[in-house]
Amino acid sequence: MRKLLAAALCLAAAATGCGANVESSTDANSTSVTVTNCGRKVTYDKVPERVVTNDVGITELMFALGLEDRMAGFAMPDDKGDLSSVPWKGGYDKVRWLSKDQLTKENVVDARADLVFAGWNYGFREDGGFTPDALKKLGIPSYVLTESCHNDRTETARGIMPPLDALYADLTNLGKLFGVEKRAATLIAGFKRQIADVRAKAPEPADRPKVFLYDSGQDQPFTSGRYAAPEQIISEAGGVNVMHDLQDSWTTVGWETVVERDPDVIVICDYGDVSAEQKRKFLLSYAPLRNVSAVKHKRIFVLDYVDLVESPRNPSAVDRLGTYLRKVAKER
Repeated sequence: MRKLLAAALCLAAAATGCGANVESSTDANSTSVTVTNCGRKVTYDKVPERVVTNDVGITELMFALGLEDRMAGFAMPDDKGDLSSVPWKGGYDKVRWLSKDQLTKENVVDARADLVFAGWNYGFREDGGFTPDALKKLGIPSYVLTESCHNDRTETARGIMPPLDALYADLTNLGKLFGVEKRAATLIAGFKRQIADVRAKAPEPADRPKVFLYDSGQDQPFTSGRYAAPEQIISEAGGVNVMHDLQDSWTTVGWETVVERDPDVIVICDYGDVSAEQKRKFLLSYAPLRNVSAVKHKRIFVLDYVDLVESPRNPSAVDRLGTYLRKVAKER
């Protein structure tokens, strides 16, 4: 039955590929490719053959493009949800799980990586010395997840474009780098159609529910500003991100800000040692939130971590959240 399901998914998503064949008949390894990544031109001397990725969303971008045969492994904690029924299960079955922690120079070198695809706070980090510059000194090129690119507002603020544009930019760049441009373009076109269908059903602007994204934290909540994927997942689904004015991707705010902005819905990001149900119980029992509309009416919706970071699952998350928000808009 699982083999039949996998075959059906491959047929339904032929554009994503079920393998890593490049579309060009030329020897891609002999040609350099230049793309724009985090606002600068980056040239790769050859098509990578041993890519190492960090985290689930980044890994699934490679799988969605059918590039598992170009991968030497991935690093990912084992708290990122059930991977047994995703459309890219075949990629997880084929590619080596290098670490259940973040990537290190050691496991990248051990894997003989010729490209590291990660992001700031999705593997790349200054404090551990695991940066594109550090890898370059080892002779290993890198590609930075666009959602995570640093902007010039502070030293740590991330995000340089709307989140779904970041997704499309990375698919386009990866398509060019690996010679699968048509596959990438077909994926992007399908995602845009799916999102447009949801947008067409969205409530009128005055009726759109206000939404707060709750990732984690009890003393202070960790949430999403305008440059992380939840911003557009919420807006395209027919809601309004109450933290839209935060010019960052993922960041911490105070509970008083949440209370003041009085969201109609709270979306929980499900991952980690604290379950979605435990997070829900906390939100419903936390005294400072008792008069917040979402808490009073128990309007709490759960999405998986990979739905809410840049990944090929973002359009599906828009669809599911859109259905819920339309229901809320009618009830209010």
